[in-house]
Amino acid sequence: MILVANARMYAVTPAVREAWRTLFDWVARTSSVPLEYVDHAAPAPLETLWAREDLGTTFMCGFPFASAARKPSLIAAPVPSPPRYGGLPRYCTDFIVRADRPFARLSDTFSGRIGWTVGHSQSGYNAVRYHLLRHEHEVPLFAQWVGPLITPRRVIEHVIEGKIDVGPLDSYVHDLLKRHEPETASRLRTVESTAMTPIPPLVASPAVADDIVELLRGALMSGAIQTELAATLDVLVITRFAPVSPADYAVLLSQEREADGGGIARPTQG
Repeated sequence: MILVANARMYAVTPAVREAWRTLFDWVARTSSVPLEYVDHAAPAPLETLWAREDLGTTFMCGFPFASAARKPSLIAAPVPSPPRYGGLPRYCTDFIVRADRPFARLSDTFSGRIGWTVGHSQSGYNAVRYHLLRHEHEVPLFAQWVGPLITPRRVIEHVIEGKIDVGPLDSYVHDLLKRHEPETASRLRTVESTAMTPIPPLVASPAVADDIVELLRGALMSGAIQTELAATLDVLVITRFAPVSPADYAVLLSQEREADGGGIARPTQG
C-alpha cells in the first residue's frame, strides 16, 4: 500500500515544497515504506486530507489532532532551527502588522480589524483567542474579525493590502518566509507573539499498522537524516525531528476552554 505524504501547512514556497518532497522521498527509501507526495493545495479543506485512511507522513495542526475522537498516529515533529525555539518541537503565533503602520504593540490595533484563518487552527484561531485573555479588560478588543482567511498566505496578503490591521501568523511559517521570501517578510512586522506550544506533528492514519509507523518514525529520527539531508534540513529551517505524545497537545484544548470561559468572542464568518 502506498501511503500519502503531505506538507501543505509548511510548503510556503515552491523551493520549500521541493525540499519537503526530497525529505519524504528519503524517508520512503530509508524506511522501505512507499510514500507518494500529494499536494492537496488550497482551497481544498485540510479536514478532507486528515480524514484519509492512507496518510503516511502528513502535517496535522495540533488542535484538530487533540480534538479528534479517533486520533491519527503521531510519528514525529520538526524542531525549527531559530534560537527562539530552544531546540524543542514547538512554535507560536506572531501577530503581524504591515511594516509601515504605526502600531508598536498589539494593543495599538485594538478597535481595529484582526484576521483569522479557520476555526480548527491553533496558530490562526485558538492561540489568538487564548492570548487575548491577558487583554480581556481592554474592550472592545477588535471591531471586526475578518475571516475565515483559511491560509497563512491570505493573512499575509490581507495585512499587506490593508484589509486587516493585524493578523496571526504561524511562527515557523514566518521563519520560512524570512529565509525564502525576504522581500515579503520585510513588509511585515511582529508586534507581539503568543507563548510557545507543541508544533504541528507529522501523523499517519490510525488505520496504518503500528510497525509501519515505527519504520517511518525511525527514519525521521535517525542520525542519518542529519548527515545525509543536512542541506535539505537547512532549506526547511529545522535541525531534526523529535518524538511527541498525545499528552503534549492536550494543552491546546485547555486553551480553548479558558478562552471560552474568559468571554473571548468566537468570530463569525464575514
